[in-house]
Amino acid sequence: MLRSFLRNLTHGPLTQLLRRFVIVGALTAGVQQLLLWLFVDWGGLNYLLGALIAIELTIILSYVLNNAWTFNRSRNTGRVAYLVGLFKTNLIRGSAVPIQLGILYALVEWLLVPYLASDGVVIVLVGNGVAILVSGIYRFVLDATWTWG
Repeated sequence: MLRSFLRNLTHGPLTQLLRRFVIVGALTAGVQQLLLWLFVDWGGLNYLLGALIAIELTIILSYVLNNAWTFNRSRNTGRVAYLVGLFKTNLIRGSAVPIQLGILYALVEWLLVPYLASDGVVIVLVGNGVAILVSGIYRFVLDATWTWG
């Protein structure tokens, strides 16, 4: 089962979905990084609070983009279906928030501080980028199977 799933990622029906999901993910990751930088550097927020707010804003943005483009064949249309889909993706992506924040915290507090420049924002952005990548795999599998079925 795992073999066929992995084969389908490169040659099967999931290939186009995965590519589009990655493009949307890269775009929203950039937006999330920009928001996090603004919240931490300009707004003076704690990096975990800034990350939490940036994550929620990009959850909404990624749902809008994925519904319109990535999963356009099974998109949620109509007010109720759209809101149910938004609720589902918030549950999925919301369940990934502790994963992302935990990875961010571990990297910033324990691993990256000794190795990067003394600029705290750089450390936070690098840690957040890694956290986005790791939690992105989790989010794709659940979004592809549950939010858009």
